[in-house]
Amino acid sequence: MKQSIRYLTSREGTRIAWSSMGAGVPVVKAANWLSHLEYDLESPIWQHWTRFFGSHFHFVRYDERGCGMTGGDPRGLSLPNWLADLESVIDAAGIEGPFALMGVSQGAAACLAYAVRHPQRVSKLLLYGGYARGAYERGNPEAARMYRAIVDIARGGWNDQNPVFRQVFTARFIPDATDAQVQWFNELARTTTTAESAGALLEARARINVTDLLPQVAVPTLVLHSRQDGVVPLEEGRLLAANIPGARFVELESRNHVLLENEPAWARFREETLHFLGGEPSDRLAALTGRERMIVQRLVAGCTNAEIAASLFISDKTVRNALTRIFEKLGVRSRTQAMALLRDDGGLDR
Repeated sequence: MKQSIRYLTSREGTRIAWSSMGAGVPVVKAANWLSHLEYDLESPIWQHWTRFFGSHFHFVRYDERGCGMTGGDPRGLSLPNWLADLESVIDAAGIEGPFALMGVSQGAAACLAYAVRHPQRVSKLLLYGGYARGAYERGNPEAARMYRAIVDIARGGWNDQNPVFRQVFTARFIPDATDAQVQWFNELARTTTTAESAGALLEARARINVTDLLPQVAVPTLVLHSRQDGVVPLEEGRLLAANIPGARFVELESRNHVLLENEPAWARFREETLHFLGGEPSDRLAALTGRERMIVQRLVAGCTNAEIAASLFISDKTVRNALTRIFEKLGVRSRTQAMALLRDDGGLDR
């Protein structure tokens, strides 16, 4: 996929690398941890993200201070500067009319600040794995102590050729990754930032607290969060959704902070995103076989497993096994979630 990479100079003199690709509804993604505008297109960790958004939208993103192609001095890591950098990228992109704003992980803070300052420019706000409170602001001394230990590890061993130190971060971000994905993420960590920058970036994130902004958000908001996220606790996603007026919340069945391409939660993320942002029409049933479609039709109609089995002349065990596969394909884990998902989608009528 082709992209156009440019540089701009922020208001206080920092050089920022930014990229645009695709066409259609504009979506601007605020910078988040460990990105690289070039390598992300090849990465088994981020490639499917950039491919998805670049295929469906006019997708604008950038590398943050101290990271990726922006690189440079890690000083100036604060919410006012993160907001100013986001504003500069949006101005440079020359987007006309309202646009969708996406915040992943730490990027949520800058997006929230932008949406409050410029509500007339933001059409919709999409937050994934985000938080309003950094690790030092959550009232959990033990979690804060563990986070400080991670910062010390970053400062001490980030640049080491042996990936054992960086492996600490990889294991938290993508616990279900393959060996190849783990190796790629470890190398990305070393390539995209330095030990000094990594420590400064982590420390700055821990001190974020934008909870006061949440009630001021006045744009339609979708909050998605992995249920067993080991980097940002699920409660932080719930806090966002509970305090942003009218926000919709979706829990994704995953342990990964960065959703991987082969997991059902990624399919669910894509469907929810397209539905919310107005991309191409979705069909949640596309991955199901003909027999599985017949089963979910009866499921949504309220039939029991025994009733489904009798109507299709199959055994109860066959129905149970089929439902397990169906739940995996839909990215849900229960009968109730599947029924709600399919009823909202309306695909059973097609």
